[in-house]
Amino acid sequence: MEKILSEEALSCFRQLTAEAQHIVICAHVNPDGDALGSSLAMKKYLSREGKDVQVVVPTSFPDFLRWLPGATEVKVYARHEAEVADVVKAADLFLVADFNDPSRLMGLQETVMDNPAPKIMIDHHTAPSDFCQIVASRPEMCATAEVWCHLLDQMGELEHISHDEAVCIYTAMMCDTGAFTYASNRPAVYECIGKLLACGIDKDKIYRNVFWTASPARMKLMGYMLYVKMELVPQMHASIMTLTNSERRLFGIKNGDTEGFVNMPLQIMGMRLSVFLAEDTEHPGVIKVSLRSVDDFPCNEMAARFFNGGGHKNASGGRLQCNMEEAVKTVKNAIRAYETLLK
Repeated sequence: MEKILSEEALSCFRQLTAEAQHIVICAHVNPDGDALGSSLAMKKYLSREGKDVQVVVPTSFPDFLRWLPGATEVKVYARHEAEVADVVKAADLFLVADFNDPSRLMGLQETVMDNPAPKIMIDHHTAPSDFCQIVASRPEMCATAEVWCHLLDQMGELEHISHDEAVCIYTAMMCDTGAFTYASNRPAVYECIGKLLACGIDKDKIYRNVFWTASPARMKLMGYMLYVKMELVPQMHASIMTLTNSERRLFGIKNGDTEGFVNMPLQIMGMRLSVFLAEDTEHPGVIKVSLRSVDDFPCNEMAARFFNGGGHKNASGGRLQCNMEEAVKTVKNAIRAYETLLK
């Protein structure tokens, strides 16, 4: 296992968590499996230490993650702004999970940043912003949950985690690696998995809980997206898919039904880049951009340059304030700008 913090930083981490009574764990907008799973694992550890801990997120998370232990207790700012704001204002310590800049909190950003309480970042994204007193950031690791797993081991706590904690950590790592099909070649990833399996988790059931829960609407939409909406740019080894809110309503899809759609075109032989554009259901006039790639194509660079976003080399995202037609034009401009790498 790997050391995450220096001895000085670890001592400060222990002191801050020991002195705090009301801890808030924040995850990013549109929380995914890693954001939610790692946050819930952190909450369970701190709760065992006798702390009052709340997990807050700016917007809701996919329905296929609602089975996670503790997920029903997560507070969603977009649905209960006043209640969540009161929780955030009362915090005397923050753990920032799975994001590296306060802008990823969207509407929750101002309330969190107005609270002067110390902040601890647990993350695996590149170039963390300077807004936390302690930064445990390891971009080479497959997930924030892996960072947390190593940190627990460094503190001598990994052998004491509960079954539910292990489930949350494993789920988070699994989700952020596409069931360990990318960003998961380091031996330390499987050292963590071995420790988690020793807690008695059923990894096969976890896989089914996440990936085998499709609704009939999702299956129908998947066929529609591949047959009607997928636009190939074969000379660039790229693809574009779009989804409007009217199409969401037509198929009756629910939150999380489009999870993983961006990965599907990469199954085409020779494909290097897949871009998925979707109208934001909560913010009119905003297009959410998801990018996936293979090998050495830098999604994160493209996301930062063209889509006001960022992320990892092979999995990134961003947002555009425009209509779908304009968003498609921006994607095509981005593809042309990276013609040399894509060809």
